[in-house]
Amino acid sequence: MEALSFQLQMVQSRGSRGFRLTGTMATAMSFPASQIFTNCNYFPAEFSLVATLKIIRLKHKTSEYIFSMVKEGPDLLLLGLRVSENHLHLVIMSPGLGRRSRVTFRDVNLDDNRWHTVVLAVTGQHATLTIDCRPPLEIKQIQSFPSALSTKGSRFFIGSRGQWRGRFTGLLRQLVLLPGSDARPRLCPNSEASLAELSVPHVLKSTPLQPDGQGPVYPYEAETRVTVGDHPPCSKREHGQLWFNTQSKGLFICDGLMWRTLLQSKERLDYVEDYQDLYTRSKTLGIEVFSIPSEGLFMAAANKDSRLGSGIFRWKNGSFHFYQNISTQEARAWKHFTIDDKTFLVVADLREVEPELSVIYRWNKRRRRFVRYQALETHGAQDWEAFQIHNNSFLVVANHRARDFNYNIHSVIYRWNPDTKLFEVNQTLQTTGAFDWEFFTVGPYHFLVVANTFDGRTTTISSTIYVWLDGHFKNFQNITTVGATDWEAFQIDGRFFLVVANSHKFADTGQSLYSLNSTVYELNSLTQTFIRFQEILTHSALDWEFFIIGDEKFLVVANSHDGSSYSLNSIIYRWQGYEGFVPVHSLPTFGCRDWEHFRTDEGSFLIYSSATSRLSKVFRLRTY
Repeated sequence: MEALSFQLQMVQSRGSRGFRLTGTMATAMSFPASQIFTNCNYFPAEFSLVATLKIIRLKHKTSEYIFSMVKEGPDLLLLGLRVSENHLHLVIMSPGLGRRSRVTFRDVNLDDNRWHTVVLAVTGQHATLTIDCRPPLEIKQIQSFPSALSTKGSRFFIGSRGQWRGRFTGLLRQLVLLPGSDARPRLCPNSEASLAELSVPHVLKSTPLQPDGQGPVYPYEAETRVTVGDHPPCSKREHGQLWFNTQSKGLFICDGLMWRTLLQSKERLDYVEDYQDLYTRSKTLGIEVFSIPSEGLFMAAANKDSRLGSGIFRWKNGSFHFYQNISTQEARAWKHFTIDDKTFLVVADLREVEPELSVIYRWNKRRRRFVRYQALETHGAQDWEAFQIHNNSFLVVANHRARDFNYNIHSVIYRWNPDTKLFEVNQTLQTTGAFDWEFFTVGPYHFLVVANTFDGRTTTISSTIYVWLDGHFKNFQNITTVGATDWEAFQIDGRFFLVVANSHKFADTGQSLYSLNSTVYELNSLTQTFIRFQEILTHSALDWEFFIIGDEKFLVVANSHDGSSYSLNSIIYRWQGYEGFVPVHSLPTFGCRDWEHFRTDEGSFLIYSSATSRLSKVFRLRTY
C-alpha cells in the first residue's frame, strides 16, 4: 500500500484531548477492511461500537459520519454510524435486498459541545445505546442485523464516508469495534462516565505542564502529521510524527530514533506457515539470532563440517541472506553478547587437536565484519552462556568431556577484566557431560542451571542449579534428568518456571529410549525449591524455546529422533493456566536441533536448525 498523508489537529478541550480531521485529505483516513477481517469476510452479526467524542451544535439537516464501511468501486455505503441534530443513526445495507435500513436514536443530545462516551451494542433485532453510562435506550428492529454482511472489497473510513460531504467536524478521542460482545459492562459504572476509556491512545491521555504550576490552559492545539501504510523512516526529522500501521492495527510515534507504540491491538497466534528454506554450509547444531545497532538482524549458524566453517546470515528484504563465513571446528553453538557498546560472538568448538580452543569474535564497525578477538581453552564445548551480575560481565562454558572420554570434568566461568579487556577464569564448577547452561534471575537472586547429559555409564543423572552468593555460585538444588540437553527459564504472571529437554534414556546395558517425558518445574515460594509442574512427552528433545505473542505464552520443543526416524513433528504448546501447556501446532521438522524466535517489521518468526541436514527452515507466525 502506498503511504497516504493527512492532517490531524490534536485539540485539548475541557481538559481532555481528541483528534480533529483537517485539510483537503481528510477522507484519506481509511484502510481496507481486509486488514481487520483477515480470517472472515463478513462483518460480525453481534458487536459493540464505542466512541468518545465532542460535537459542536449541528445545523438543521446536517449529518456527519463518525465511522463507515464503503464498498470500493461502486462507492456503496455498507455500514455507517452518523450523527445529526439531536439524533444518532446506524445505517445498514441489507444483503440481497439491495437497500439500506436505518436505526435512529432520537433526543440523544450529543451535539452539545461536551464530551460523551457512546456505546452502541447490536444483537439480532435489538440495538442498545448507552450514553455516559446512563440507563440504556433500546430499539427493536423489524429485521435482525444481517448475518452475512460481506466486507470483501470494502474500506473503513474514520470520520467520513469517503467523501468530503458528511465528514466529521468534531473531536474524536476513541473509536473501538468490539465483535461479539456488549462493551457496556467493561465501561460502566465509571466516575468519569463521559470520558470512560476502553482504548485511548497514550498521546491523548497526557496533558502539557504549565510553567506556573496551574491547571492546563484551554484550548490547547498541536498540529501533527500521520502516515498510513508501509514502514516509514523515523529520524530527528520525523520526531513527533505519528504512523498508523494498518497491518498490525497500531498507532506509533517517532521519538527521533525509533517508532514507539502508542496504541496497538493485542496479537493472537492464528497459524504457522512455511516461510523460508535456508541452506547452511553443513549440518547445523545451533543457531543464534541477534541484532547489531545500526546494522540490523543477524543469524549465526554453528555448522558441524570443519572444512566449510560456519555462516553468518543477515536479514534483508524480508529473509536471511549469507553475509560472512567464519572458520570453526565442528561448531556446536554460538552466543551473542554485548559489553558497553561492543558486540561479541563466541563459538563452542569441538576440536580434534590439542589444545581445544573456542574463540570469541568481536564486531568491527569499520570493516562491518566479525574478527577474531580471544581464544579460550575448552574441552568438548557444547554451549556458552553470557550474563551480567552487578555490572560485571561473565561467560560460562559447558565442557562436555575430556580427550580421554572422562565426562566428570570442570566447566569454567570467565569474568571480563575491564583493564585488560579480556575474559579471565573466575570459577570452576564440577559438571558431568555438560551440554547447556541457562542463567536467570528471581528477584535479587541470580541462578545458573546446567544440563548434565551423561556420566560414562548412564544418562539418568543429576543436573544442578547454582545460586550466586558472596561473589560465587554455590549449589542450590539437584534435579534428576535423563540425557538433559537444554534448560529454558521463563516467567508467567509472576511465576518462575524451568523446563528441561530430556533427550534419551541410556544405560551401560546398551538399551536406549528416545520417547520420554521432559519436565516443566515451578519455583515454590514456600519450599524455595523447583518442584515438578508438568510432564510433556517428547522424542529425543534437544531444545526448548519460550516466546510470547500478544498476551499468549508459548513453548516450542525440538523433537529430533524417536529411535527409528529423524522426520518428526516438533510441537508448539500454549500456556493454558491451570491446564499448563497444551499442544496447539505441529511443525514438520527433520533432525530438529535448535529453535529461535525473533521479530522483524514483517512479523513474528521461528527458525530451526537441523543436525542431520543442511536445510534450516524459517516459519512465520501468522497472527490476527
